[in-house]
Amino acid sequence: MYKKYPGLNFQWFFIFFLVFGLFHAVAYAQLSDNGYKLKTVIIDAGHGGKDPGSPGKIISEKDVVLAIALKAGKYIEDNFKDVKVIYTRKTDVFVELYKRAEIANSNKADLFISIHANGSENSQVTGTESLVLGLHRAGENFEVAKKENSVILREDNYSVKYQGFEPNNPESYIIFSLMQNLYFDQSINFAALLQEQFRERAQRKDRGVRQQGLLVLAQTAMPGILVETGFITNPDEEAFLASEDGQDLIASAIYRAFRDYKEIVESRTSMTAAVGSKNSGILDTMDRDKNTGSDTTVEVAKDVPSQERIRTSQIEFKVQIAASSKQVTGNHAFKGLTGVSEYKVGNIYKYAVGSSPSFQEIIPYSKQIKEKFPDAFIIAVKEDKIIPLDQALKESTNK
Repeated sequence: MYKKYPGLNFQWFFIFFLVFGLFHAVAYAQLSDNGYKLKTVIIDAGHGGKDPGSPGKIISEKDVVLAIALKAGKYIEDNFKDVKVIYTRKTDVFVELYKRAEIANSNKADLFISIHANGSENSQVTGTESLVLGLHRAGENFEVAKKENSVILREDNYSVKYQGFEPNNPESYIIFSLMQNLYFDQSINFAALLQEQFRERAQRKDRGVRQQGLLVLAQTAMPGILVETGFITNPDEEAFLASEDGQDLIASAIYRAFRDYKEIVESRTSMTAAVGSKNSGILDTMDRDKNTGSDTTVEVAKDVPSQERIRTSQIEFKVQIAASSKQVTGNHAFKGLTGVSEYKVGNIYKYAVGSSPSFQEIIPYSKQIKEKFPDAFIIAVKEDKIIPLDQALKESTNK
């Protein structure tokens, strides 16, 4: 059957994960709308044990990526005590591909980072790249997907476990065209942040973000990437990856990208959660007005206020429409909105529109903005700095 219909049973295999992932995606979206916190990250050191990965002249891929994984995980553990770091391996052991995904799914992880080193027959090729789940374009980088997926050939009964998937057969990859990665946007965002860190902090050649049909990412029900930290087949790059300083630079770049990504996803503070908080006093006020028939909807001007304002201790409620690791110039990115305010939080640029001293008054305006920017949400600003929304609500209520 597998020879005649390669990938037929494999399609049912992925339909299961698609449905499984859908439930996780719904849960993920709900968490994002209710003060979502990134609590668990999986650090996956590729290969290991009987699988050396790409061979270098002085060090093997499995050893390089394990060293980087342990360093990156420790950076996260040391700087984010509220984040649980789980490693798929901490020693030189062989971990089957499906078990790596199983570890991530069973722990309900929020992010999956699989760390690898690249290889090429051309010893002059260098650079880092981050891969997200998708179907690679015909003829483009198929060797990378084949190399990473061929790990399953070292597993016992791999044909049964992976329902006839053959990593060296291009026809098996057709299944990835049927899949919609439920976490594509989040994965792309993290990958872009990581490539920026590699380029700017570690001074590595940036080969960009690419889509690949990768089994390990297809089986994980959360945002995730597979990162190629460099070419172990290039003598200079191998020496860099084998060095303590090189591993530290790569690991710190992964940590910094994680830090920025965490900041972005957690900034999606929900106005729904704030409105529903009994302690804020806002829901009570709105309910009372509704019962008496009075109209609490105060229209905020559609033409947003100018950025030219006096620095004040008064709290402003605004609507955040975008966040970027790079500064955005020009109004083309804001779909015609004017008066966009910029705030820098750490290494992240955040952009917001509108202004009102009243949380209730900003709500109808935020609904208008969400028609253009579905992910928009209400933030609070004090003295030109973004402050926690719950803090702003408490201060406003106590006045």
